[in-house]
Amino acid sequence: MLKPIICAILSLIIPGLGQAVAGDLKKGIIFFVAAVIVGILAAIVFRQWLVHLINVLIALYAAYDAYLMASEYI
Repeated sequence: MLKPIICAILSLIIPGLGQAVAGDLKKGIIFFVAAVIVGILAAIVFRQWLVHLINVLIALYAAYDAYLMASEYI
């Protein structure tokens, strides 16, 4: 049960890292690239506080997804 928690924490820090550790490198790369692109676009278009909110939401979803992925493999 420790691996899902570790994967969630890793994805919370760097979106996509938990997916890669859980065994799906392609999904991890997609999460990371999507987070970078959305972060750049949000920084160009929105105010600073909204950029932080968007980044937190992406990280939370990535952590949730990594937790579910790692839980499937147990």
